[in-house]
Amino acid sequence: MPATIITTDDLRDFKIELLEELKTLLKESSGQVTKKWLKSYEVREFLGISPGTLQNLRVNGTLPFSKIGGVIFYKYEDVQKMLSENRISNHIFPG
Repeated sequence: MPATIITTDDLRDFKIELLEELKTLLKESSGQVTKKWLKSYEVREFLGISPGTLQNLRVNGTLPFSKIGGVIFYKYEDVQKMLSENRISNHIFPG
């Protein structure tokens, strides 16, 4: 088996390539839900709300949903959109 010589440039290129792959993997799985559809208990856990609060969000049209065979599903992007649209920014104004 012939010997292969690895240079410092080879190692540097390998390091850069490896770091780019790790960044991509971390960006894809940065603690975000990977499912497209969530069940009620998953939405409640994600938002930290009670079943009644989730029901109110459904009833008043704040959070769209689909119901199949008695099971209610929510699109993850709809949950994210609801959070974004209801974001409150606190500004402190000098007195």
